[in-house]
Amino acid sequence: MIGRAAIGAAIVAAIAAAATPYGRAAETDWSQAERVTVVAIEYRFEPNRLEFHRGVAYRLHLENAGKEMHEFTAPAFFKAVDIRNPDALNPDRTELAVQPGEQKDLYFVARDPGHYSLVCADHDWAGMTGDITIE
Repeated sequence: MIGRAAIGAAIVAAIAAAATPYGRAAETDWSQAERVTVVAIEYRFEPNRLEFHRGVAYRLHLENAGKEMHEFTAPAFFKAVDIRNPDALNPDRTELAVQPGEQKDLYFVARDPGHYSLVCADHDWAGMTGDITIE
């Protein structure tokens, strides 16, 4: 028979795990995160096809080598990953924006397999789009 103390401890542990913000991101050794660099320039992402693996920690390094502001806009993708530093995103958590010459890092653990769209919100009309896959 399981004692009340053991049941209580299990409940507390479950609540603490559920309350941990951003899921697995809180438990990750970020010094081991795989760096993926994306360069934004008029009017493309280099590379424009990204592949991530479920359960792996990444450091997405976004560089703006252009003369205009660019956004890495991927709302469904950002919902499919556990983000360590969500403050790097806009308030809606739908995009990572960089001014000309600026660089930003987003740390995350890929969680939900699928295919996700990537666009520059201001320049998708010019073909500044991409594809993201989590396997």
